Formats: sequence, C-alpha cells, structure tokens
Amino acid sequence: MKHIVFLLFVLLTATVCAQSQRLPLRFRADGTFKIVQFTDLHYIHNNPHAQRALIRMREVVEAERPDLVIVTGDMIFGEPADKCMRDVAQCLDSLGVPFCTTFGNHDEEFGLSHEELYTILHTPNNVEPEHETGTEFDYMLRILGSRDDSTRAAVYCLDSHNKRHYGPFVGYAWLTKSQISWYRDLSRSLRKQNGDRPVPSVAFFHIPLPEFETAFRKRDTWVIGARMESVCCPRYNSGMFNAMKKEGDVLGIFCGHDHNNDYAVMWEGILLAYGRYTGGNTVYNDLVGGNGARVIVLHEGERSFETWIRLKKGTIRNRLRVPDNFAWSDPNKRPIEKD
Repeated sequence: MKHIVFLLFVLLTATVCAQSQRLPLRFRADGTFKIVQFTDLHYIHNNPHAQRALIRMREVVEAERPDLVIVTGDMIFGEPADKCMRDVAQCLDSLGVPFCTTFGNHDEEFGLSHEELYTILHTPNNVEPEHETGTEFDYMLRILGSRDDSTRAAVYCLDSHNKRHYGPFVGYAWLTKSQISWYRDLSRSLRKQNGDRPVPSVAFFHIPLPEFETAFRKRDTWVIGARMESVCCPRYNSGMFNAMKKEGDVLGIFCGHDHNNDYAVMWEGILLAYGRYTGGNTVYNDLVGGNGARVIVLHEGERSFETWIRLKKGTIRNRLRVPDNFAWSDPNKRPIEKD
C-alpha cells in the first residue's frame, strides 16, 4: 500500500511540474514584469570559491522576487561538465522562479556539447520553449497581458556563439544573418498581431555588440555604471543592432562576458547594458561591491522600463528609468531649484 501511495505521489508531482512548466509568462496585476539577469557564473563543481555564485543568486531572488530569471552565459568553467551544470540547474530550479539561459563562449569547453548541457538544464522551472525557436539556441518568450492573453511584451534570447574567427576579422563570432532574419520575422509577426504597433521587447545574449564600444566612445552619450575593461565584442558588425533599431521594438539589450563592466548607455534609442558579474572568485572580477545581478522591470503598455544593479546585503546601485534618465532637456524649462 505504501508503494502505491508513493507512486501516486510521484505521478501527481510530475503532472504538477509539467503543468507549471507550461504556464505562460504574464504581467502582474499592477502592470509590471520583473526580470533578474545573472551572468558569468563560471561555476566549478566542488570548488569553494564557486559557491559564492549560488549564494548570491538565491539572495537576489529572495530579495527581488522576479517573474523570470535569465542567465546570459558562461555558466560553467570546469570539469566534470555534467556535475557543474547539474549544480547550476538544481540551484536555478530550487529558486522556484521560471528561468531560461543562453550559452557563453566557455560553456562548451569542458567535454559536453551545448545540446548535452541543454538537456541537463531542462528542469521543471525551465521555460525555454519548443516553439518560436530560431537557429541553434535562439528563442523568443512572450509576456502576456495582466488581463488578457495578448502578447504585451517579448524577450529575445540569442546564442552569441563560442567560435573564434580568423582572417580579416580575428576574434569572437558574430550574430549571423539567419539570426537577424529570424528576429526580424518574429518582430514583424508580433507587430502585425498588435495592430501594426511594435511590441515592446528586450534582448539577452552573452557577447556584447560592437555598438557597446561605439556608444561608450561618443562624447554625447551618458554612461552610468562601471567600465574597467574594453568591450570584448566581434570585430565584424553583422547588423543586429541596426535591425532592432529599424523594427523599433527592442528597448534594451543586455549582455555579459566582460566581468569588469556593468555600465548602461543609451544609443540611438536602445539601452545597451551589461549584467553584473555573478560568479565567485574562480576567474577575474574586480568590480567594487562584489558579485550580483541586474534587475529589469517592464511596464505593461509602456515603452519604458526600470533597471538597477543588486549586490549583497541589499545594496542597490545605478537605479534608472529608461528612457527618462537619458533625456536631454532645455535647462530654462526646468523647475526653479530651491536650496
């Protein structure tokens, strides 16, 4: 009898998990949708320095209570790869929040392919869809309305690859033309469903676009946050930023990869922002305040969002309202200041 009860319990649990995995992402009743971005965990199994990443992830999620967690690559950094990724997957799943991931340039270096690592990540709270996927490991997540099932926002997650190129463009690979076409087709499809209006969207991937460096070096851009290393991006610009600018839906692009950067800069109407390095002391990281995460809060029906960096013990830095905090204004039209 006990065995029968146990089997029924297992079947019931599996059914609940399967159902929870299929629940759609949706704006809250107050019209907000909160995303926590972790990046560059560089986790190593049984390495005491690596535990700092898992501790900080749990601390941030408990404090922020997000609707979605996104990890933008370089999740593991050692062997055995299966145990490293299983530790990360179990931690993410235990947070009790829907999560998704993109791969970084290091994840496939430790004996398992992306396909094999992807299988380990398929836990009950993983929400990476089996539909609306593009080339390789690209996918789009819909965020439904608080009161209806219309798509009110979209999250694009793209694979920025791990191969290096030689010849005239030595260095990191770039987002391909097929990825750009996939994004453009989905963006236009959503726009058509939305009465010919762009659906407010955000994009996540590991390696930053060349525009991250271009924007930083322009004199008339506002840069908020830390920059302690140059942008490690592809030398060839394949045109993804221009495609997103033309479609007019993407409000912000969020990356990782450069551990000593967490700055945000507005460039031609799109926020370009680094996540905060989340890993432990398994690789270089020199930002004051230690590891943490970036938080993004979307607002239903608005082309604006909030973002900030959360560190340990409740520390919050660089809280922004986009695009308001990057707007130029006539000083003569501002309210008279009172000292």
